[in-house]
Amino acid sequence: MSVRPVKQVIQPKPTLEGAGVRLQRGFGFGNTTDFDPFLLFDDFRNDNPADYLAGFPWHPHRGIETITYVLTGTVEHGDSLGNRGSLGAGDIQWMTAGSGILHQEMPKGDQQGRMHGFQLWANLPSSLKMTKPRYQDVPGKDVPEVTDDDGTKVRVVCGEFWGKKGPVEGVAADPRYLDISVPPRTRRRLPVESSRHAFAYVFAGSGNFRDASEPRAVRNELKGGEYDLGNRSLVLFDSGDEVVVDSCDEGIRFLLVSGKPIEEPVAWYGPIVMNTQAELRDAMRELQLGTFIR
Repeated sequence: MSVRPVKQVIQPKPTLEGAGVRLQRGFGFGNTTDFDPFLLFDDFRNDNPADYLAGFPWHPHRGIETITYVLTGTVEHGDSLGNRGSLGAGDIQWMTAGSGILHQEMPKGDQQGRMHGFQLWANLPSSLKMTKPRYQDVPGKDVPEVTDDDGTKVRVVCGEFWGKKGPVEGVAADPRYLDISVPPRTRRRLPVESSRHAFAYVFAGSGNFRDASEPRAVRNELKGGEYDLGNRSLVLFDSGDEVVVDSCDEGIRFLLVSGKPIEEPVAWYGPIVMNTQAELRDAMRELQLGTFIR
């Protein structure tokens, strides 16, 4: 087995999105070649309702898939196809925008005002850019969780891992999306196919991701039972076929996401991602003419 070296450790940047939602952006709206097929990753954990209640009113998407994973609070959503619903703690929504969709996402928080979750954008290959839009809403109870002998717990959102298959299917990027909790002072080796790009996002506890030379520390400490929101770490891995993590005294919890690169040109304007500038101009013209929705 070949351990994936740590290529880069990224501290997410404070970002204002939607109608005034304060979030932390791990990557996106730049050169995302190292993350291909993924385009953007946002951490929207927030304990101040004034920072998220304005939400993400009606806006378009085309050419991508969006993955929303809620930890705490609720997100109410609707779209131009007539879909309506609410995501709660542990729930997942995988939206294939395809040829075009208008939708909105309005976070509500829990009774304590906490709104915690993540959103990941995955690119669609040119052959599927104009596919029919669809939703996959998955309640948390349907997400399989497996616990290994050492106490490591894994929720399998998408893909297969340790004999369990995630409920989200038919995604072009063929991703594996895992929520992993490693108990205190434990070393854990986790397989990742060598043909995939992979990253981890630490959101609780702390630990070291090891490579062929020396460990790289990442910390995200818990204070008084609450997340220290100013101390997050996104870890981009280089090539190899396994990730090795050593947890510290409080254990570590992180997302481990991997996918097969699409390796196609990216033409990107806001929530619309195509392959050429001409396709982008066509999309913008259709928005103006009211013909965006097929």
